[in-house]
Amino acid sequence: MAVNLVNVESVTKVYGTRALLDGVSLGVSEGDRIGVVGRNGDGKTTLVRLLTKLEEADTGRVTHSGGLRLGVLTQHDSLDPAATVRHEVIGDLADHEWAGNAKIRDVLMGLFGGLDLPGFPQGLDTVIGPLSGGERRRIALAKLLIAEPDLIVLDEPTNHLDVEGISWLAGHLRARRSALVCVTHDRWFLDQVCTRMWDVQRGTVYDYEGGYTDYVFARAERERIAATEEAKRQNLVRKELAWLRRGAPARTSKPRFRIEAANELIADVPEPRDTSELMRFAATRLGKTVFDLEDVTVQAGPKTLLAHLTWQLGPGDRIGLVGVNGAGKTSLLRALADAARSDGDVQPAAGRIKTGRTVRLAYLSQDVAELPPALRVLEAVQQVRERVDLGKGRELTAGQLCEQFGFSKEKQWTPVGDLSGGERRRLQILRLLMDEPNVLFLDEPTNDLDIETLTQLEDVLDGWPGTLVVISHDRFFVERTTDRVMALLGDQRLRMLPRGIDEYLERRHAMEEARLAERAPAAVPAAPAGSASTVSAKDSRAAKKELQRVERQLDKVSTREAELHQRIADSATDFEKVAKLDAELRELVGEREQLETRWLELAEDAQ
Repeated sequence: MAVNLVNVESVTKVYGTRALLDGVSLGVSEGDRIGVVGRNGDGKTTLVRLLTKLEEADTGRVTHSGGLRLGVLTQHDSLDPAATVRHEVIGDLADHEWAGNAKIRDVLMGLFGGLDLPGFPQGLDTVIGPLSGGERRRIALAKLLIAEPDLIVLDEPTNHLDVEGISWLAGHLRARRSALVCVTHDRWFLDQVCTRMWDVQRGTVYDYEGGYTDYVFARAERERIAATEEAKRQNLVRKELAWLRRGAPARTSKPRFRIEAANELIADVPEPRDTSELMRFAATRLGKTVFDLEDVTVQAGPKTLLAHLTWQLGPGDRIGLVGVNGAGKTSLLRALADAARSDGDVQPAAGRIKTGRTVRLAYLSQDVAELPPALRVLEAVQQVRERVDLGKGRELTAGQLCEQFGFSKEKQWTPVGDLSGGERRRLQILRLLMDEPNVLFLDEPTNDLDIETLTQLEDVLDGWPGTLVVISHDRFFVERTTDRVMALLGDQRLRMLPRGIDEYLERRHAMEEARLAERAPAAVPAAPAGSASTVSAKDSRAAKKELQRVERQLDKVSTREAELHQRIADSATDFEKVAKLDAELRELVGEREQLETRWLELAEDAQ
């Protein structure tokens, strides 16, 4: 029988005059994998902080089982800025010790793409202080996963991870025996990892069996029976339910309530969008040409990201753009945007971009544009336009669109300076749509948005007639809003992937295997037929002896590495000397990698 690790009994938490949690009782048992969803501001993070005793409840109590080992990833890490990545993640383990630990290798490969942390200036010996928030967050996550907690609590773990990293993390968490509580807006991740869902709504927490898809089914059925949700939100849930039932039946296990009820609920719900009709409408707004790229080269400083690219982005195209970090996704969109804004006068490093004469581009970047803090939400939207035409006879006022994006009539009079990060992101998207663009570039639009806001954005985009390019690590959003997936795999080429993100992950996995095969030592010839398949006692003794010799060499190399790092730090202003020391350090790192590989080979023979 599963043991309860955490019990929450009749807990209430009030901020100001608002009760975020009101008499909530629930528990986390061994083996539970729980996803927490709800609108921004409804209390998801508060629930997690109470659960982990980072905050105290106003009434009620939270109890942990005796000796509970708890691992928590909050949105603000507690890493020592003066420490190195090695110190925080691996501790005092020698290189040959952690390199021989399969769990540590798996975490470093999964979160950083290599044991030598290729994206960090000094690899494992990089000092944490100057790193970005995203890099620090991955370090904190790696530190937590390498430990052995009984319960892992994660608040937005997929932030700053790419599609590959998210896929790896989902597989890693599924394979662990630890219990899990996870707050995230990544619906694909919830479906892959979670076996229960907690829905935080207006002070109450509703408990559902299954992953995100099961939760959508069950919540829609509950709301249909109870008839407590207003028609607008009901329709959004029904629309998403219809898409999940019809378009992605293999996403999850069977729903844990009556299939007949789900089918009855969506019987009269149309497909999310009429693709052919939207294509025709987009063509009338845009003509035949949107962007034509001929033999284009895109660069970031001296680095060439894309070379000899010939591609046509046409009217009504809905493209999901995925790729490894640094491959040029954002740079490609910027090159197109620069060509559009300059009427073709600004061109890439080589080749030519032809822009359609009728193109009216809106570009949602990853940076939230600042607005005067005293401006009200409705005023900020009306500043762009009073009304917006969404196509197919759909016209909305600024106030109506605000409501559709979760800004109630009262909230519309809130000063911009008082909005949260997610609310400002919503406002940024609103202002772009109010300008009635016919080409829309969205670079990580899901950042800081809760699930309900994402479904509202998807609903607006369903009927939006124009050309759409989305860069996102949110698989669910990409699959829901786009019709084709294109990928940048880091080889300066743009590829269309007929099977979407699944094909992207397969290609990346194959590329990684090929890279590791190139670095691996030459294979040992197979033993002749009939020879002994096990290592003899004599060979085992020889392997142990050589293993000790390799360990002594590794200790010497590690000591020498530390000395070189210190000399480089002491000679920071002498560039010529630093260059020589750095060259010596690189040779030493190569020698260490060869020794570690040899150590792993010998460790198997010495067993």
